[in-house]
Amino acid sequence: MLQTWHNELEILYPQLVKWRRHLHQNPELSFQEVKTPAMIAQILESLGIEVRKGVGGRGVVGVIRGGRPGKTIALRADFDALPINDLKDVPYKSQVPGVMHACGHDGHTATLLGVASVLNQNRSNLAGNVVLLHQHAEEQTPGGAVSMIEDGCLEGVDVVFGTHLTTSAPTGTYLYKEGLIMAASDQFNLTVQGKGGHSSTPHETIDAITVTTQIIHHWQYIISRKVDPQKPSVLSVGSFHAGLAPNVIADTAEISGSVRTYDADVRDQIEREIRKAVQAICDDAGASYTLDYKRGYPSVNNHPKETKVFVQAMEKAGFTDRLSEMTPLMGGEDFAYYLEQIPGTFFFTGARNEEIGADMPHHHPMFDFDETAMLDAGKAFLTLIHHYAVESAEQKAAEPIS
Repeated sequence: MLQTWHNELEILYPQLVKWRRHLHQNPELSFQEVKTPAMIAQILESLGIEVRKGVGGRGVVGVIRGGRPGKTIALRADFDALPINDLKDVPYKSQVPGVMHACGHDGHTATLLGVASVLNQNRSNLAGNVVLLHQHAEEQTPGGAVSMIEDGCLEGVDVVFGTHLTTSAPTGTYLYKEGLIMAASDQFNLTVQGKGGHSSTPHETIDAITVTTQIIHHWQYIISRKVDPQKPSVLSVGSFHAGLAPNVIADTAEISGSVRTYDADVRDQIEREIRKAVQAICDDAGASYTLDYKRGYPSVNNHPKETKVFVQAMEKAGFTDRLSEMTPLMGGEDFAYYLEQIPGTFFFTGARNEEIGADMPHHHPMFDFDETAMLDAGKAFLTLIHHYAVESAEQKAAEPIS
């Protein structure tokens, strides 16, 4: 039966490409998605799938009810785009200036729609239900997962799975890891207020630039000398704005950046040390400041049992030589919120193909991926559903009654 499902998905491949390219040409930013969720809902409804719209704001949830009792398995795909100008020279280039799908979310959405079509055609063979989580706003905190969960998208769900297409691995491969796989992601914005003046009389000023550079320098001391080196962490300043002229000492300076961690205690420690350093350095210089420190997504922590299920199911389906255990990433993902609520695992599906130019990093204006990777991602989802809704159910039915 599983091979039949895989074959049915392959037959749908031209439609997956059509869906993906339409989404790529018509991207929508986080929390601004209107046409995308409408398209998703329309497709699911046309398949005869039960649909709930406006979940958590802009999310769409579909439910495929099997013909027999069993577990309820959720599959998640995100559908927001990024504020990046698409520089690719392809027929499906973004038609929205300054907005593009530069992370593969268009592929995630097309993949899950294809999987939904296959499963819906075979729903009478399913034991249990499949919940399709089409999520908005993954790219921008607070993210769409939180509001969708609060709106009940996980009610009755026993386990959840998600995947991300990645150009960091070749097409046809799968990357997985038990436990921590992606980092918690926090952001900060700091404004230092000094006292401006003429560059020839620095003693009459409080140089906001000098104060801010001292802060930045000390922050690196936090990472290199105060945090346990066996607990990965990153503190990066991404922007610095100050000054108007070469002969004027700036009275204000603004910086922003991010902090990435895995360990909850280290996360708390870094925020505490950041605040402490800013206070001490500004006090010493006679400057004032405002610091906006925002907690972002928690770390993605894959559950052991469900990660093993993923590996075993994929091996049984003949994908053993395509599986690789990965090194944890410092990037963030709001799939973490689902895993805080119920068991599950998040894995990556390789989508790099240098021959067609699908080898640029994510969030790059030339980003693209090998569209055949959508088949790989879809087959992994179908394999997981087959494990829970067919194989496990058959094994349970065959057990003697005690």
